Formats: sequence, structure tokens, C-alpha cells
Amino acid sequence: MRHALTAKALVAVVFWPSLFFFWFLGPFVLFLLSTTSSEVCPRLETRAEFLAAANGTLPMLIVQTLIYVVPIVCLVLWNRLSPEPARATHIATCIKLFAVATVIGAVWDYGSSLTCDGYGQAFFSTAWQMTSYLPIVSLLINIPLYVLVFSLGRAYSTRDDITEDGVVRSEQDKP
Repeated sequence: MRHALTAKALVAVVFWPSLFFFWFLGPFVLFLLSTTSSEVCPRLETRAEFLAAANGTLPMLIVQTLIYVVPIVCLVLWNRLSPEPARATHIATCIKLFAVATVIGAVWDYGSSLTCDGYGQAFFSTAWQMTSYLPIVSLLINIPLYVLVFSLGRAYSTRDDITEDGVVRSEQDKP
């Protein structure tokens, strides 16, 4: 009991800061670092140069995904420490939403890097130009994901041995 509570507390120490800094503040920083079209676009002259610059965003996208997955990993660890079938299905939903949001985000970041060449002409088909609508789709997926992850994190990080009155139950009092 004591070890499980300690492990849950340690996961909470990782979960809440990562949720706040990575999910709520991180997108603004990583957005500025990962797009090349706004600053690099006027300086590139050939298709090969621009494609190389766009491909240079791929490592940032991988790092971004690895950072964003930390709260999901915390939820999986919490579920391993105190498994509950109802929460497990919600975690599976979080994983699916996260996978879809990651793919959409990567296509948007990469696609926005490919929208023009050094002369303002489109390099690729209009399908890549349509990626400008993906942030709206991403927002529609991320809002329920954020709410679900936040509510699961709150449920997992709340102590199970405290009653609604704030009294700590001893282990003998448990059913």
C-alpha cells in the first residue's frame, strides 16, 4: 500500500508539470521552432534547398512527439499501479486521440513547411496547401484529449484512502 502510494505520487510529480509545460505552453515554443515557411521561405531559391529545409524539421517533430507523450505514459503507469477497467478504456481512447493528433500535427507542421519556394510559388500540389486547415481539425481533437487526460490525471493523483470528509482511512477500514 505504502509503495503504491509513493509510486503514484512520483508519477504525479512528473505528470502535472509535463501536462502544463509540454501540452499547454510547449505548442507555442515548438510551433515557432518547427515551421520554416515564415522565415526561411524568402531566402531559398531552389526546390532542393527548400525541400532540404523542410526535411530539417523532421527531427524537431520527432522530439516534439516524444515530449508530448510523457503525460500519456504517466496515465499508463498509473493504470498499471492501480488498474481499473473503466479508466483503462479512457486511457485507450486517450492513446487513440493522441495518435491521431500527432499525425495531424506532423502533417500540418511538415506541410506548412512545403507551401512555397523562394519565389512564392507552390512546390507541391494543392493538397499540401490544404494543410493550413489542419490546425482546426487538430484543435477539435485536442480539446477532448486535453479534458480527458486532465480528468484522468486528477482521478489518478487523488488519494484513494481519503474520504469525502478529508479523513484518512486506515487499511483495516477498507472493504
